[in-house]
Amino acid sequence: MAKQLVTQVKVQITGGQATPAPPVGTALGPHGVNIGQFVQAFNDRTKEMAGTTIPVIISIYNDRSFDFVLKSPPAAVLLKQAAQVAKGAGNPRKDRVGSVTENQLREIARTKMADLNTASEDQAIRIIAGTARSMGIEVVG
Repeated sequence: MAKQLVTQVKVQITGGQATPAPPVGTALGPHGVNIGQFVQAFNDRTKEMAGTTIPVIISIYNDRSFDFVLKSPPAAVLLKQAAQVAKGAGNPRKDRVGSVTENQLREIARTKMADLNTASEDQAIRIIAGTARSMGIEVVG
């Protein structure tokens, strides 16, 4: 009997720091997945990305086995790290909380390229720049 996909669960977990507590436990518990096994596998695969929020898509099968796919960190998280700010502006039209250079935008766009819906690097940079503007982060030459 072949494994059949029962469901897919999407969660965002801090790299290398997954615990059986929520959101992991509440997402996987109802499906009967071995939470400890997932936590150990996730932490092993993300130990070099410690402290960064990582989206994960967990596929759960009918025999209670699972596999998971790691996505690139959200653009907002990467922009906050590049600008060295704790959070975005409350009113991004008026307030500026930090700035990023075009080279930093290019690096973030390259990191996010697989998860963006464009094949053009220039368009990816424009997408990331729009996210920066909406957070109150200024793009400088």
